[in-house]
Amino acid sequence: MSDFDYANDSMLEMYLFESTTLLDQLDEILLQSEKDGNLSSDNVNEIFRIMHTIKGSSAMMEFDTISHVSHKLEDLFYVIRENGIDEDYFKELFDLVLGVSDFLKEEVEQIRRGQKPSGENKELAAAVTDLLDRMSGSAPPIEKAKEAEVQLDLTTSTEESSPVEASSQIEKFTEADGSPQSGEKTHFLHVYFTADCQMENIRAFMLVSKLETIGKVIATIPEELNANKDASSIISQNGFYCSLSTDLPVEEIAAMAKGTLSVYTVEFVDSFPSSTSKQATVAAKAPDASESDPSKASVAAANPSDAGDTGKGKAGKQNLINVDLNKLDTLMDLVGEIVITESMVSGSADLVGLELDNFNRASRQLRKLTDELQDIVMSIRMVPIAATFQKMRRIVRDMGKKLDKDVDLVLMGEATEVDKTIIDGIADPLMHLVRNAMDHAIENKAGRTSAKKDPIGRIILSAQNIGGDIIITVSDDGKGLDAEMILEKAKAKNLLTKPETEYSEKEIFNLLTYPGFSTKEAVTEFSGRGVGMDVVKKNIEKIGGTVTIESIKGSGTNIFFKIPLTLAIIASMEISVGKNVYAIPISNIRESFKANSKQLLSDPDGNEMIMIRGVCYPIIRLHKVFHLQDAQTSIVDGILLLVDSGDRMACIFADELLGKHQVVVKPLPVYLSRYAAKGVGIAGCTILGDGSISLILDIQGILNQY
Repeated sequence: MSDFDYANDSMLEMYLFESTTLLDQLDEILLQSEKDGNLSSDNVNEIFRIMHTIKGSSAMMEFDTISHVSHKLEDLFYVIRENGIDEDYFKELFDLVLGVSDFLKEEVEQIRRGQKPSGENKELAAAVTDLLDRMSGSAPPIEKAKEAEVQLDLTTSTEESSPVEASSQIEKFTEADGSPQSGEKTHFLHVYFTADCQMENIRAFMLVSKLETIGKVIATIPEELNANKDASSIISQNGFYCSLSTDLPVEEIAAMAKGTLSVYTVEFVDSFPSSTSKQATVAAKAPDASESDPSKASVAAANPSDAGDTGKGKAGKQNLINVDLNKLDTLMDLVGEIVITESMVSGSADLVGLELDNFNRASRQLRKLTDELQDIVMSIRMVPIAATFQKMRRIVRDMGKKLDKDVDLVLMGEATEVDKTIIDGIADPLMHLVRNAMDHAIENKAGRTSAKKDPIGRIILSAQNIGGDIIITVSDDGKGLDAEMILEKAKAKNLLTKPETEYSEKEIFNLLTYPGFSTKEAVTEFSGRGVGMDVVKKNIEKIGGTVTIESIKGSGTNIFFKIPLTLAIIASMEISVGKNVYAIPISNIRESFKANSKQLLSDPDGNEMIMIRGVCYPIIRLHKVFHLQDAQTSIVDGILLLVDSGDRMACIFADELLGKHQVVVKPLPVYLSRYAAKGVGIAGCTILGDGSISLILDIQGILNQY
């Protein structure tokens, strides 16, 4: 374990989550502003706030490198906010700030991995300073200007401001020897935070940081906000006391304090309580929302972010919380066990033939509640695909500049929700396809003009929910795929398994997913290293999905991902083969039917085929795949299921259909991994209502064998 290990530090988890979210927001603002050719005042304020928050929280966590670079960028946007920006600086500004964003993301990722952040990036800091000097001109010194600034416009953000200086400066907040300057007055504030807001010491520290921008904080109770382990409980019980020397009126001080997230009431008192020790105990209790007294010289306010629905109830409690994904995984596992147990109870063989009306009613109600619980737990894990899509904007922007290609990225269906595990699994494949489209498919400006196309290329990312699956499409209007060239390349690499003339266009395009296959003639920094569509396909198959490729030469290419909404609980069709029961995911089944002898035929190699509406499909007998005895062998007496795996279709032969069920997917035991079960057509297993085990078929693996 690394000596830089914060794995159990909840503060670090919050820092990482907040910083990652803010940096993603920063990228979105910059990319949209660059596309619009305009940096609005709202966006400038938002970027200033983002950098201010990252700077302060990083200082508090003692990540000085991140804090220092963020501070530089905050200074830059302070100048832009005060003086505006000449359009001549736009390109340089966007390139520089995106570079800072990349550096900060790398630093945050270092911390996430339990490693120490890297050293100071002097080149980046110098570049920001240089641009700042050139843009500031005759502007007043930044720090002095900030001291005169009361606060940011609170209407632009509902999030709290973070510390202005590093946490090592906390001691200066608690020094009691500071004397007021001429014209200044010392005020004593008594502040309560909203109930159950947690980490009250950190919130008090942030409040102190804000107050430092309008005056001098002389002392606080409790004192050592970051070092005193009892500080949070003291503040929660007795409130937070702070003495401030400033020449501003009470109203402005109150407004500043109220602008800090989770501040519930701000009261001005004559002095501190008689005890000023770290463990000071004050008789006052946290005020109830219903006990406010307008006659007192206090300002009770819910934070602006607590408005609306979240402002309902005592102290404006928030309705959203962050939950560790591991806990959701455990919850999903428990729900799966409940679903299995419920099926075992209601389907028990001991109940066969018994008239149990009350039991049956209770069983139906239990099934209803179990289904609702399952739906709720699954919905908790669902997140919009928008964040994953938005990250592709940066790739298109950067590659467009390096390759001198003007490309418009269009996003559709961003609100589509997918299981968090699925989201994590599609990020890399999507990134690879977008890079491929930029490098391989979209022509340069001269090429598009000569092909009589719009000089601006287009890449479309779309997502839609169809039944129990998500269909994600990556489309481009580039030069398309050359089927003849692909076939020739595959032949040269000895990838063909049958005569060239027998390959359909769909099968030719599928050759792109073979390991090591690449159509790129030269190695570039973006592609051509032999790691291509085969990796994309493997990653999508890991999350239960399939890949399909369509293309028209000269017009463009469409690549489809068909992915299940969730991997934990799936709809399946149970079938019997001999004495064994198997489950096939419903998403793989197109239809089931009884065959007649007139439909059956054989190919030149003697393989069984069946004609369905003018199309021939191979027949795969499951009893031969798994070497089973006592199974039905007559095609006309059994049942056929037309299944597909994205690029191939076939008919699976089984004895009979047993019915459709929701099954909980269980991984195969580890000791079976040496048998490569997935390669022979087994994806996992599930427990049936009678307690027996059913194997879940991997249709992709079965079809790949034939």
